[in-house]
Amino acid sequence: MVRVSGLILTLLLIVGATGLLSAPVMAVDGAALERGEQIFNSNCAACHMGGGNVIRADRTLKISDLNDHVGAYSSSPLEALEHEIEDGLNAMPSYADKLSEEEIIAVAIYVEQRAELGWSRR
Repeated sequence: MVRVSGLILTLLLIVGATGLLSAPVMAVDGAALERGEQIFNSNCAACHMGGGNVIRADRTLKISDLNDHVGAYSSSPLEALEHEIEDGLNAMPSYADKLSEEEIIAVAIYVEQRAELGWSRR
């Protein structure tokens, strides 16, 4: 799948991806977060409800696990999340053929925001 690098760069600048969740992601457009939440709930929540992982308990979407995991990537943390969603890994399926690039980015932004908040209820 061809990356939409301009869109990614723009979103990274919005989020401030200098380190996973080092800058608050609250500045991200509310509609984008809502769309990311809808997509997450439809496609990801069965395995990752509340930021957990029903298949591998050590691979959660909580901030400490994400920080440990995305450090292995040479790309930015947000882009690392995008790659995970797009390409899949282990038991997690690839969503490259199921979601558009914009939808994948929206989910990555949503996951990052929720991790920053500790996956607490809004």
